[in-house]
Amino acid sequence: MTGRIHSIQSLGAVDGPGLRAVAFLQGCPLRCAYCHNPDTWDPAGGEEIEAAALARRLLRYRPYWKETGGVTVTGGEPLFQAAFVEELFSILQAEGVHTALDTSCTGDLEAAERVLAHTNLVLADLKFLTEEDYRHYCRGSLARVEEFLRLTASLGVPLWIRHVVVPGLTDGEAHIRALGEKAASYPNLRKIELLPFRKLCLEKYQAMGVPFPLESVPEMDETRCRELAALLPDCGKLL
Repeated sequence: MTGRIHSIQSLGAVDGPGLRAVAFLQGCPLRCAYCHNPDTWDPAGGEEIEAAALARRLLRYRPYWKETGGVTVTGGEPLFQAAFVEELFSILQAEGVHTALDTSCTGDLEAAERVLAHTNLVLADLKFLTEEDYRHYCRGSLARVEEFLRLTASLGVPLWIRHVVVPGLTDGEAHIRALGEKAASYPNLRKIELLPFRKLCLEKYQAMGVPFPLESVPEMDETRCRELAALLPDCGKLL
């Protein structure tokens, strides 16, 4: 099966455990206000490639992974090309590779379940905590995200929940505590990550002629982000 990829990062250190090869896929149904990869939105963009060919390309970096790394698929939204990811992960797992799905949790649940059958870890981007905010800032649905997260729990797939902390939007202490309570409600949770809002994507928006919705918002202070992380529950679990 063929899919479309934007790029490959050979040695990613922040996309799951250990050092990882990271494949960025094309296509995303969301339009998140702080999206860092607007160049992956177009499902017809990027490079067309067979799943087996992409697996071979990713496996070239295997000597760097050792025992703790593997492959992460991100985007865009990987579930936008669910059948392609399913085949890719099936090939990689047959090679003994740890597979991680970095997803906004948006897509067809039946197709997602087939992907999760070959997934060792889900990195779930829980962007907001209300349906209203999801509609306004992402053009998405919290209900759909919750359905996906419940599916990961029912299948017992280890879960990391990630959350972008934006000044004036998602940086309140009450909000962070509510995030922790929500995340802890999933029995397969292994980790919660707070990601400070950055604007390294500005050049991409400018090159595309698309306004960046949060251009006037300051970047998140990393020290304050660490202070907020101290409000989160200790998952107390390892992969």
